[in-house]
Amino acid sequence: MNKKLETISNLFEGKEIRSIWNSEKEDYFFSVVDVIEVLTASNTPRRYWNDLKRKLINEGSQVSEKIVQLKMLAKDGKLRETDALDTRGILRLIESVPSPKAEPLKVWLANLGSERIDEVFDPELSIKRGIDYYRKKGYSDNWIEARLKGILDRFKLTDVWKEGGIKEPLEYALLTNEIYKSWSGMKASEYKAYKGLRKESLRDNMTDIEIALTNIGEIAARDIATSEHPYGLNENMKVAARGGKVANAARTSYEKETKKSAISNKNALNYQYIDDKKKLENNK
Repeated sequence: MNKKLETISNLFEGKEIRSIWNSEKEDYFFSVVDVIEVLTASNTPRRYWNDLKRKLINEGSQVSEKIVQLKMLAKDGKLRETDALDTRGILRLIESVPSPKAEPLKVWLANLGSERIDEVFDPELSIKRGIDYYRKKGYSDNWIEARLKGILDRFKLTDVWKEGGIKEPLEYALLTNEIYKSWSGMKASEYKAYKGLRKESLRDNMTDIEIALTNIGEIAARDIATSEHPYGLNENMKVAARGGKVANAARTSYEKETKKSAISNKNALNYQYIDDKKKLENNK
């Protein structure tokens, strides 16, 4: 079984690309100089990056605006300020580097764009791609069917929220968290942490019963909202909580009859994260 973390680092011939996980933004930030070193094989990757950075700034590139300074573990075992970019920024950077090693990655990015265009004309391709992905991951057809139905039910719920005056992504996230908290006792980020997840989809790492309870909570919230027509965030939050309580009642009944918890800390990952703090302690 492949134990490597499935991030952009895997595209770089097994070379180490230092990265930091940002739990708030749910994204990785990668060391730019490490990427430059792999792509260019330069003996002075920092000098190469400084020259390229000046060029990008002069051209008004959006990549230069996304650069952040983060402390990363250096070869001498000390934390040092390092230029970093998130996943999207790194991919844009790759497109700016004239390197033979960057060409396969540029082709890969171009193919991704081509696939998305094809899916606009034939949406079934997107559905098939998702089903193929889940099958390769080892999910059963019954799980996949429930997952796809859950996605459709989720769209129905967000449509109802939209009719109820919900517009901002943060508002949708708050309402979703309210449903999760009401039946599981955890908001989405806490649930993901409990399962040892980071950027991965929470629902893709749920058991059958967790998926079912999530669907019950969202369907209940949708049906209550359809009946009562709440408007605005505060009113919809109350309805979301009530929907979650319906799922919590189902959870209580399930646990009473089965004598086991409906909530699992298991995930479907074939790799395990190393705690950044432990990593630092081991290098002291």
